[in-house]
Amino acid sequence: MSLLDDVGERDGWRCWVCDEPVDPEKSVNDPRGPSVDSRTADRKAKVAERLAHRGCNTRKGAVKAVIAWPDHLYVVEPASLITVAARLERKGGRETVGRCPTGQDAQDAADWLVDRFSRLVPGLPVTAEVQAGGGQFLVVLSTGRR
Repeated sequence: MSLLDDVGERDGWRCWVCDEPVDPEKSVNDPRGPSVDSRTADRKAKVAERLAHRGCNTRKGAVKAVIAWPDHLYVVEPASLITVAARLERKGGRETVGRCPTGQDAQDAADWLVDRFSRLVPGLPVTAEVQAGGGQFLVVLSTGRR
């Protein structure tokens, strides 16, 4: 089995950048076709390869990828999820990732984040909590110390 097949099977044939399904039958030259990528542009970093669409991989190029927050979530000043993931992987602990106007908006964001991080950083147990304060609701991600 090729590296692409191994990585695809491990990642459940989902693109780590856009979190959309990757069709293993598409040509590797098709923008929606599979390719192998790492989560960082730093070639010295020891980061496992991840599955990405060819187009997502190409668009990312040699710059840091951006994980978009979905449009249906109402989050004010959302954090850069790649940066949050790197810090939580390295140090563990807690990090506030956004503010929401209602408790339901914050809970929706918290649920999405736990699901998204399960694929973005497999093996890193992340929990999310909503904290009320000052007329707003904070979404906080937590993980154990690494």
